[in-house]
Amino acid sequence: MFGRPLRGVAFDVAVSGLVVLVGLAGAANQPGGWAATLVGAGMAVALLFRRSHPGAVTVVVAVLALVQVVAQWGPLAFDVAVLIALYSVVKYGERLRDGVLAGAVAAVGVLLAAAQTQGVMKWWATALWYALVTGAVWLVALNVRTRRLYVVSLEERASTLEREREAESRAAVAEERTRIARELHDVVAHSMAVMIVQADGARFMLDRDPEQARTAVKVVADTGRQALEEMRRLVGVLRDAGPTGPGGPDGPVVAADPEHRRLALAELPDLLARFRDAGLRIRHTVDGEPPTLPPGLELTIYRVVQEALTNALKHAGVGAAVELTLAYSADAVAVRVVDDGRGRPVVSPAPSGGHGLLGMRERVTVYDGSLTAGARLAGGWQLEVRLPLPSEPATEVIAA
Repeated sequence: MFGRPLRGVAFDVAVSGLVVLVGLAGAANQPGGWAATLVGAGMAVALLFRRSHPGAVTVVVAVLALVQVVAQWGPLAFDVAVLIALYSVVKYGERLRDGVLAGAVAAVGVLLAAAQTQGVMKWWATALWYALVTGAVWLVALNVRTRRLYVVSLEERASTLEREREAESRAAVAEERTRIARELHDVVAHSMAVMIVQADGARFMLDRDPEQARTAVKVVADTGRQALEEMRRLVGVLRDAGPTGPGGPDGPVVAADPEHRRLALAELPDLLARFRDAGLRIRHTVDGEPPTLPPGLELTIYRVVQEALTNALKHAGVGAAVELTLAYSADAVAVRVVDDGRGRPVVSPAPSGGHGLLGMRERVTVYDGSLTAGARLAGGWQLEVRLPLPSEPATEVIAA
C-alpha cells in the first residue's frame, strides 16, 4: 500500500475499518466467538492491500473463508470481505483470467456456504441468493475494469499522439531552418558577387572617374556589412538546427526556382496574381514609403506573404476575400493578412512554401520579429507579423 496516492490508501483503510465494524457488531451472537472474530479481522486487514496485490489478497480471504466453512461457523458479517476481494481481483488484476478463476472459486464457496443450511428448499434459496449477489459483484467489477482499461488506453493513445506531434514539430522546425539557411546562403552569395563586381568596377574607374569609384567602394562597404549581418543570422540558424538531411520538403532553392533568381518584394505582384488566379479575392494595400530592405529581410516578407496566402486558400477556400497590408514605419515592417473565411473548400490547394505557422515563426524569429495569429470573432483568420528594420538602411547596388 506504500507508494500509492494518499486518497486511495485512505479509502482502503476506510473499507477495511468498515468490515471490522460490521463484524464486531455481530460478534456477540455469531458462532465461533472471538476465534471467528480474529479470522474476520484477518480478512479485513488483508483488504488493505487489495489494489497492489489483488490476487494474493483474494487467496488469503478465500482461505480464511474456508476456515469458517470447515469450522461450521456459518456465513458471518465478516464475509462481506469475500465480495470485496472478488471485486478487487477482477478490477485490479493484471490478467482477466485471475478474475475468472476467482469467480469459479467464489461459485464453489457459494455451494459450500449454502450446504450449511438445512432443508432442500432453504438450500436452493440460500444458494440462489449467494449466487446472485456474487455474480452481480463480479459483473460490476468486470464493467468497471473494462471502463478503466478503456480510459487507460485513451490516455496512452493521447500521450503517443502528443509525442508524435512533438516529433513532427521538431522535424518541421529542423527542415524549415535548413531551408532558411539555404536561402540566406544564396542572399550572402549574391551580396558577395555584388561586392566583387563593384570592387572590379572601382578598380577600373579609379583613374577615369574617381567620384564613381568612391561610390562603388561605398557600395562594397555597405554590401559587406549587410552580408556580414546576414552571415551572422545564417550561423545562428545553423547553430540551432538539428540533424537533418540535405534537402527540405521543397528541395533546394535552385530546384524550386529554375532561374536561380533571388525572390524579393519586386516579385510580390506576380505572387498575388497567381493566388488571384487560384480563386482568392486579394486586396493589397501599402502604408508608408517602402525603404530599401536587406535581401534576407525581403525574402522573409515574401515567404510570410506566400505562406499566409497559401493558408488562406487552403482553409478559407476559393472565393474568400483576403486583405493584405504592408505597413512601413521608421523602425519596422508590418505584414497583416486577414481573410473572411467564406470561401469554398479547396480540393487541391496550392503547395505550401513552408510549414504553416511553425515555419513562419521560425523565419520571423531569425530577424527578431514577432508573429501573432488567430481566429477572428467576425469569422476567418488574421495574421500579423512585425519585423524590425536594421539600424542602417541598405544601399542600392550601382552597376559598374
